[in-house]
Amino acid sequence: MALTASCFGIIPARYDSSRFPGKPLALIEGKPMFWHVYQRACSCPEFDKIVLATDDERIANIARELDVEYVMTRKDHPSGTDRVYEAACLLGAGEDAVIVNIQGDEPALNPIMLTELVTPFLTDGNVQVATLAHHITEEEAASPDKVKIVQAANGDALYFSRARIPFARDGETTNGYLGHIGLYAFRFGVLKQFTKWEQSSLERIERLEQLRLLENNVPIRVVCTEHKTHGVDRPEDIDVILKLLRENA
Repeated sequence: MALTASCFGIIPARYDSSRFPGKPLALIEGKPMFWHVYQRACSCPEFDKIVLATDDERIANIARELDVEYVMTRKDHPSGTDRVYEAACLLGAGEDAVIVNIQGDEPALNPIMLTELVTPFLTDGNVQVATLAHHITEEEAASPDKVKIVQAANGDALYFSRARIPFARDGETTNGYLGHIGLYAFRFGVLKQFTKWEQSSLERIERLEQLRLLENNVPIRVVCTEHKTHGVDRPEDIDVILKLLRENA
């Protein structure tokens, strides 16, 4: 089954990062990180177009050299989601278009995960936002760096938290814990509205921008995946990525 609306994959690539300045240009097996993400996204057949969205000429220059399609965006965006929205506008996305925010620091991303992410838009016309999750251990669930999800019966998210949810009062959960994977797909109309809303109270408390959607009554469909990925937050994460790339080769 094919998407009836256009599907755009957008990779936000910001140069300035407090923990890892110049992260999109970090070399992995001789190529910048953003190139690996772009190549993997290009293996997903659901996309009509894939672009890099950057605010920096250094990234743009190398993208041109590597034949990576890109758009230039403003430098003052408060989040990658806002940058993705500007890029979608520049691409002329229609109101029903599906816009996928592909994290630019996921160079080991399995393209199948992108297909899984957009599948709900094929099977349920009411889906407006989708994201991914995977089962995690109790030890992983204890970390505030790993965001947890609880779901409704139809697969929509009830809540996202840095706390360990659900809380197992009697010492164990029925189905274990679900960890969030920060990939999102939006209908363009919802993405546009998201950027106009003020930060919500729970978003500020948890420092999780997806809670802005839930607080404004926008359901988020959660798709469970068996595939693994690893985000690059610090230079030392490159070694983990190299290991994943070798395992998945």
